[in-house]
Amino acid sequence: MIDYKKAVAESLLDIEAVKFQPNEPFTWASGLKSPIYTDNRLAIAFPAVRNLIAAGLADLIKIQYPDVEIIGGVATAGIPYAAWVAQIMDLPMIYVRSKPKDHGAGKQIEGVLTAGQKIVLIDDLISTGGSVLGTVAAARREGGTVLGVVSIFSYELAAADDNFGAVQTPFASLTTYSALITAAQAKGLIVESDLETLHQWRENPSAWHKS
Repeated sequence: MIDYKKAVAESLLDIEAVKFQPNEPFTWASGLKSPIYTDNRLAIAFPAVRNLIAAGLADLIKIQYPDVEIIGGVATAGIPYAAWVAQIMDLPMIYVRSKPKDHGAGKQIEGVLTAGQKIVLIDDLISTGGSVLGTVAAARREGGTVLGVVSIFSYELAAADDNFGAVQTPFASLTTYSALITAAQAKGLIVESDLETLHQWRENPSAWHKS
């Protein structure tokens, strides 16, 4: 049995999809300062890594959501993984945009979604959950029954627990912020003095500042 939490964390570090800068923080699109940046899109360029992730997501879905009837990809980063997982599980696939198209039929969901179908949505990562929950709402508006969301990685932020809980949507991830830190420390990518900073940020990212 593969320990996906450890294996995926190590693989993401090996392909340099994760960068740590406790002393020179990144600025996310939301404006939030962070000592870590994760770009899981890089994984699609590495067959061994993407195969590991796709297999792990399929196994996670089989365990957490055995009644799933259709796999949904969250545009854009979740789309390739939804395709691979749908292939592994021999299930139909859809993908969901962040907002409806502003031309043509104005569709937000591509593929065929039948009212009542049980969906699991796949995204590359979960921070606060805000963006993926918009696609959950879109799928539900179209009559789908969203069983839950799975992702490659979760930052393990309390805001995600609150936001998913507020709309009664479970979520699960292959690997986590804690697992990445452990793997990075084992590989010598971060030093002991950085650990407190990294843990403080996860506990309260909105109050964490670095100049």
